[in-house]
This record gives sequence, C-alpha cells and structure tokens, in this order.
Amino acid sequence: MEKITQLFEENHELLLAYLLQLVAAIVIFYVGRMVAKALRRFLEKSLLKRSVDKAVVSFVCGIVYAVIMIATVLMALSQVGVQTTSFIAILGAAGLAIGLALQGSLANFASGILIILFRPFKSGDFIDAGGITGTVDKIEIFQTIMKTPDNKLVIVPNAQITGSAITNYSAEATRRVDLTIGISYDSDLRKAKQILEDIIKNDDRVLAEPAAAIKVGALADSSVNILVRPWVKSADYWGVYWDTLEKVKLTFDEQGIGIPFPQMDVHIKKDKQE
Repeated sequence: MEKITQLFEENHELLLAYLLQLVAAIVIFYVGRMVAKALRRFLEKSLLKRSVDKAVVSFVCGIVYAVIMIATVLMALSQVGVQTTSFIAILGAAGLAIGLALQGSLANFASGILIILFRPFKSGDFIDAGGITGTVDKIEIFQTIMKTPDNKLVIVPNAQITGSAITNYSAEATRRVDLTIGISYDSDLRKAKQILEDIIKNDDRVLAEPAAAIKVGALADSSVNILVRPWVKSADYWGVYWDTLEKVKLTFDEQGIGIPFPQMDVHIKKDKQE
C-alpha cells in the first residue's frame, strides 16, 4: 500500500494529465455522438419533406451518421495520445480500393441521389433520357426503370441519365403541337389556311390560349410549307397530333388542295431510223 501511495505521489501530475485527457476524450465522444444524431434527425426530416423515398433517406442518413462517428472516434483516440495517422491511412487506402472496384456503381449511386434530391422527373413522367424515351416506372438508387411506348421495360443506369440531356415531356401542363403541312404551288393558299384554321378550331382538345399559329413557314422546292402550331394539354399531345394529320389529308382531298410528293418524269427519246 505504501508503495502504491508513494508511486501515486511521485506521478500524480502525470496521472492527473492522463485523467484529464481521458475525460476530454469521453466528452468529445459523447458530444460528437449527439451532433451525429441531431444531424441525422435534421437530414431525415428535410429529405422526407421533399418526398424522398424512405429507404433512400435511411441509407443516406446512415452514411452521414457513420462518417461523423468515425471522425469523432478518431478525435477521441487522438486526445488520449493514440496515433491516429495509421488509422487514417488505412481508411484512406481501403476507401480508395473500394472506390476503384465500385467506380461504376458509385457513379450510379451518386447520380441516383442527385435525381432523387433535385427531381428532374418523377414516376409517371414521359421523358427522353439516357438515349431512352419512355414513361418512368421506378426511380431506384442505381438505376431508373422506364416503360417504352411499345410496353418494353428498360433499366437505365442513373449515371447514363445524368450524364446526358434530360427532356421531360410531362413537366408542364401544356405543350405545343408542331406540324408542317406542305401544299402544291398551284393550290389556293388562303383556302388551305382557312381549312387548317377550321380543323384546329373544331377540335375541343385545342386550347384557346395561347392561340394557335398558322403561318407560311417556307417556300420550298416543290411545296409551300404551312406551320400549324396549336397548344394542347400534355396528355392530349399525341391524340391531337395524329388526328390533325388525318383530318388534314382527308379534308384537303375533298377540297382539291394538292399535297406534293416526290415524283420522277422519265422521257424516252427514240432515234429516227433512216
């Protein structure tokens, strides 16, 4: 007992310093854990308010919590004198190896997070992205599942989508139908424009505002091109597009308005025999 007391008296300053370092490490650990939990709760609420999928929210919050806790543990160990340089080097090397091995998957994962956070499209939208045109069925972490107009299911990597332009045809409530109708030069231009105006006016799906535009677009080599630009609801786009083309052809035929088409005249010349 005397030896222990003597040892304590001789080294009490050193033991006190170690004790203070241990207390500081414990405080750092608990404070860091409190910060990690608070940040995880804040991030979870923020993402859920943005209607992010719960599985994605849980995964992202888990990663953030783990990163903060790793940093907290390293700080606490450093406080008690443990050399953390080797730990950081090992973690860095492991992270680099994993990153190189899963480079494509990590790119798809990061792209999936960006899609979910910024929401350039949502499930049910008709889009053109990653070289695929179709309706979005599901948005997942690594890929987006789309259905093409002919009902094929296409799985597109998220990195392929974010790495190219995204056209969302469903983003706006209205769309403009762009048609170019060609008539022959000997047809009555005013009559043709009046027919087109009547066709557009009699279609209940065409919106009154913005007003439809029917203008001469070009005097081409073999036709006078008339631009027809009605506005419709996005859901009515293809119906109006196809129906208008059919009505134009049938009505032009009835009214004698010619629609030019490529043709070739062949002249055969016979040599006169003497």
